Amino acid sequence: MAVPLSGEKILITGATGQVANPVAKALARDNEVWAIARFGNARVRKDLEDADVRCAVVDLATGDYSAVPNDVTVGLNFARAAVGEWGADLDTNVGGLASLMEFCRGARAFLHCSSTAVYQPKGNTPRFREDDPLGDNHRVYESFMPDMQTYSITKIAAEGAARWGARRFGLPTTIARLNVPYGGAFSWPAFHLDLMMRDQPVPVYVEEPSEYNPIHDDDILAMIPRMLDAASVPVTTVNWGGNDVVSIQEWCAYLGELVGVEPRFFPTDQTLASVSIDTTRMEALVGKTTVHWKDGFRRIVEAKYPDRLR
Repeated sequence: MAVPLSGEKILITGATGQVANPVAKALARDNEVWAIARFGNARVRKDLEDADVRCAVVDLATGDYSAVPNDVTVGLNFARAAVGEWGADLDTNVGGLASLMEFCRGARAFLHCSSTAVYQPKGNTPRFREDDPLGDNHRVYESFMPDMQTYSITKIAAEGAARWGARRFGLPTTIARLNVPYGGAFSWPAFHLDLMMRDQPVPVYVEEPSEYNPIHDDDILAMIPRMLDAASVPVTTVNWGGNDVVSIQEWCAYLGELVGVEPRFFPTDQTLASVSIDTTRMEALVGKTTVHWKDGFRRIVEAKYPDRLR
């Protein structure tokens, strides 16, 4: 892994969310970190400030950065609006990214966290590569999770904005397509564990197995320096996930062993099919992940249900 960032002035978005919150807190130990958000939750803002993260109220959709110093050296975009309304989500996720890159145009590097949700679904066929076709793999959620209907499309559109922004502002940029993040906060595997503890079935795609590349918070943080080193004009695009390919069925079985629960599954076509990725380019640019998925998933149980851990 690369040497951790230090002495940087970092602007980060999405710090009120699952992925960027621990990243912002960790980076604030050795850097001047500015987190921007609307900060509707005062408790979340205080939690960040208690970790020495400097918070400023900025609405990405309007792009007013007057509360933020204009000499940041690194930009990290982890923000994601998902109100399920097309105009609002496009304005924040796409237009907001363009204005953010304009503000960060003097930075040495910019990291845009995208998602493997940008890939066109192709069932349980070989791993997605960075040059595979893009498409809408979240349309399956439209009827019962309307806030997610804009997810894939706005992620694809945001990548277009990042590609344009890198060229327009001469801003070295990496687009990193994140797979399944997990760690100390809410995550998809943790949600599955909660379902199991309530004796509720876990939704899985009808075609088995449903495979992904879960990546722990520790590896996300450790890989950021090299993600920034790989930034370029035109952009560098890379998959971002754990080196272990694991199915929902497999990780639920393991979680069940740890807490003494037998998982039940609900096959349906109203959930995601496999989105496992080829990590060849990632390994060449930033190396391999270090947290084995079983070690990481054991930490989930230790944090959520320590009294049930076998």
